[in-house]
Amino acid sequence: MIYKFKSKAAGDVIMMGPNGDALMRAIGREPVPKGIFEPKDMPAAIAAIERAIADDEAARAEAEAEAAAKGESLTPREGVTPRQRWWPMVEMMRRAGAANEPIVWGV
Repeated sequence: MIYKFKSKAAGDVIMMGPNGDALMRAIGREPVPKGIFEPKDMPAAIAAIERAIADDEAARAEAEAEAAAKGESLTPREGVTPRQRWWPMVEMMRRAGAANEPIVWGV
């Protein structure tokens, strides 16, 4: 499934299924093909995404510290990090929330 998030307040944000599913779970929602984020729900959703990003970065930093303590080094991360992947959605939520516009997908 491909997620195409739309709002009158911002340009579309498109995510492939696994990334969109992970975003939904980070926010505390089940992945569904159609849905809506109401403006009143966006501050909590933004906070949840930022928490998930911070947790991911903290886990990486801890793994790097453990490897350094053993005299080893971790291989560089492959692919795109959650911060890079989800930041467009955070920006969309900020703009949509400020304009009091919902974000929809699958419609």
